[in-house]
Amino acid sequence: MLETVKGGLIVSCQALPEEPLHSSFIMSKMALAAKEGGAAGIRANTKEDILKIKEEVDLPVVGIVKRDYEGSPIYITATYKEIDELIESKCEMIAMDATSLARPDGITVKQLVDYAKEKASYVELMADIATLEDAKQAEKLGFDCISTTLHGYTEETATHKLYDNNFAFLKEVLKAVSIPVIAEGNVQTPEMLKRCIELGAYSAVVGGAITRPKDITTKFVDQL
Repeated sequence: MLETVKGGLIVSCQALPEEPLHSSFIMSKMALAAKEGGAAGIRANTKEDILKIKEEVDLPVVGIVKRDYEGSPIYITATYKEIDELIESKCEMIAMDATSLARPDGITVKQLVDYAKEKASYVELMADIATLEDAKQAEKLGFDCISTTLHGYTEETATHKLYDNNFAFLKEVLKAVSIPVIAEGNVQTPEMLKRCIELGAYSAVVGGAITRPKDITTKFVDQL
């Protein structure tokens, strides 16, 4: 998948149960619209959505499963169960929370990486990270690429965003690791996307700015 998305845009097509567009059918049409707009890949949540998306488009998919577990803040591909579901979905890449936060049942990131490689060595692995240390550790663990997905979404980084201080965090990650770095997290405009690639990001993921019409509408209404 990495070769296919280099220098291009990955569109995140996700809708949680409480959101108006929650539907595998609707997400498949979102993916089709993204493809027709020039997207190089799709990021999607749940086995069901991915299977439906793959019926609609031939773009490579970064698969995740968001699931809450009591006693753990981690919800992106948190356990072996989610890995199994994503392998069954035939997605080309699996993304998982690669932060240092406590996982369900004491599972470690290394255990999940080893499990995924043993079960499906042909599937690439993306590390969703929040800090520079997460990025360095992810490279050591054998991830194929790093995404800045969780920067700004953990307690430690809650006051930060990917684009703060002229993309300072993205620049730090790019200097710290040698594997591909994918920019993700509040990339809100085409100009920001272009800047991420100019700085050296291998690719970028854009979600809400494209595929969440409720949020987009709210931004317009707030200006009134």
